[in-house]
Amino acid sequence: MTEWNATAYHKVSAPQTAWGQKVLDRLVLRGDERAIDAGCGSGRLTAALVGRLPAGRVIAIDRSWNMLIAARANLRPVWGARVAFAQVSLPDLPFSGCADVVFSTATFHWIKDHAALFSGIYRALRPQGKLHAQCGGGPNLRRAHELAETVMRDPAFAAYFVGWPGPWEFAGPEATAERLKAAGFADIETGLEEAPTTLATEADYREFVTTVIYHAHLEQLPDDDRRARFIDRVTELAAREPIPFTLDYWRLNISARKA
Repeated sequence: MTEWNATAYHKVSAPQTAWGQKVLDRLVLRGDERAIDAGCGSGRLTAALVGRLPAGRVIAIDRSWNMLIAARANLRPVWGARVAFAQVSLPDLPFSGCADVVFSTATFHWIKDHAALFSGIYRALRPQGKLHAQCGGGPNLRRAHELAETVMRDPAFAAYFVGWPGPWEFAGPEATAERLKAAGFADIETGLEEAPTTLATEADYREFVTTVIYHAHLEQLPDDDRRARFIDRVTELAAREPIPFTLDYWRLNISARKA
């Protein structure tokens, strides 16, 4: 995918931040660990993570240069050198035995190869290091993608989606546990939780799905006019749903330890 709009994402990502804060609250830390935030985005949760590590450090990584620039601007004035930044395209992790914790939210479902992802995280961790993460999983956004597929079949858009698989991997807890085990992890826990999210207004819905949900779809279209018409059509369909402007989120919780 091409670049994210980091400013727009920072504005609309309250649901992801709220889910991620709950995940972080469940993470037991001494306070002196070195952590990797895998998919730091604009740095909202990175700030909360480094705040939990008064004697530790965080390496904030993201594929998107725009996100890293935003995260650096948001974090460096407060946390200084306690946060380092690196542009990394998962599943490729250029680290070996350097982290006590790999923390991640709202990122792993953008990675197709979860076997390679977990193997890379295993290598990046120190012995007894923890993986503590959450991402979209199972039936995540199934209805939202069905609405998009209805629009994608329209003759005005169909040619741009021929053979397009999408960039997501919404894995289930059982498959994820098997992949973690194969990578070498122990003390594996995986599970799904439902997190439906209703946007307050049509304008809120349009802004959110343009930035987050249908970002990848819009990249397939060649011009701003088609992109606007695509969002118009999806918004019309979402307005007719039993609960209008609701996104059927499911979150996959992941925890494991490097043996």
